[in-house]
Amino acid sequence: MTNINTSDYELLDSGDGRKLERFGEYTLIRPCSQAVWKPSLADHAWDAATATFDRSESNQWHNRGDLPHEWKITAAGIKLILSGTDFGHLGIFPEQRAQWEWIYKTVKELNAERGSPLKVLNLFAYSGGSTLAAALAGAHLCHLDASKGMVQWARNNAAANGLENHPIRWIVDDAHKFLCREIRRENQYDAIILDPPTFGRGQNNEMYKIEQDLPETLSLCRQLLSDKPAFILLSAHTPGYSPVVLKNVLSQSMQEYHGTTATGEMLLTGTDQVLPTPCGVYARWIAN
Repeated sequence: MTNINTSDYELLDSGDGRKLERFGEYTLIRPCSQAVWKPSLADHAWDAATATFDRSESNQWHNRGDLPHEWKITAAGIKLILSGTDFGHLGIFPEQRAQWEWIYKTVKELNAERGSPLKVLNLFAYSGGSTLAAALAGAHLCHLDASKGMVQWARNNAAANGLENHPIRWIVDDAHKFLCREIRRENQYDAIILDPPTFGRGQNNEMYKIEQDLPETLSLCRQLLSDKPAFILLSAHTPGYSPVVLKNVLSQSMQEYHGTTATGEMLLTGTDQVLPTPCGVYARWIAN
């Protein structure tokens, strides 16, 4: 494994339905349907990429031999293990970096204010960026994903950050089944983070469709909130879902509580000269 302890992520360019990104010392080209504009950099900058992932040819990597099986970067202060998967994912959604920074800052402040660790649930938790941001700030966590492989990836990331012994429950399960069990057990959480998929399947082939299931997901989450709820952070990568859509569904779900909802786009970013590229939306309900 190549260790890159001080490197970070950078969007180098985008356009013509693709994005050119730097992950540590490696530059990659991957699809980006939002990038309908023309690239800013010359062809030779794109031609110099370490590897390219192409969905038009049955999900294939090109020049993957130049890419190590695993390597590490640091993003938003979190060490993450990356690896090129067969679906073009790497183990990081870099557009979430601003959310991780917000999670760390908010949890740190609330822990100090309350005098005890916040109890946080992270659903659809992928490789654990949000989990680790909250854990590094001192929260106690429950991390859930339907993929056993992704939960193990997240555990490896926790170890890379010295958090292997931190109070984190690692759960492989269908989100709704788990939430219903937690309600029956009368478990509660001070904050909930969730990034539901547009479409997904649980470990026993349970189907999740965001347009059908998100209101129920939020209803179940609301029933798990403690007497002093801190926040709910909802993000989505579903085409057609705007910040207003997430604000409406989250605000409606939390209308009996006193709080405010902030929204925005999640962006891939580089230097000031690089066009920011939208890559999802978020809504944060924060208690008053």
